[in-house]
Amino acid sequence: MDKQLKYQKAILLLLEDYAKIKPSDWAGVQNQIIADRQNHHYQLVRLGWHEKEHIHYTVFHFDIIGGKVWVQENRTDLPIVDELSDLGIAPSDIVLGFQLPSTQIMESTSLA
Repeated sequence: MDKQLKYQKAILLLLEDYAKIKPSDWAGVQNQIIADRQNHHYQLVRLGWHEKEHIHYTVFHFDIIGGKVWVQENRTDLPIVDELSDLGIAPSDIVLGFQLPSTQIMESTSLA
């Protein structure tokens, strides 16, 4: 299987699993998976109303760029690199896009 397709399937599986988790105190909020398969952008967004507040909250945002999975957003305390690795994504192909590039270089060498 093509690496890019394999990574896309892994990301979508992770997002589908997390989309099943509903915040108990936000009854009017739903989880939405947004997947642009052609341009390789994938998000899990929470959207709706809580009391009088409109909620639009990105939980996860992943891109596939240059054969690597870029974690652009992770608003959880979950070890997302471990979870992506467990789904078959090579740790050397995971980039934490929300970190400074100088920090990323040091972390990518420790992931190997």
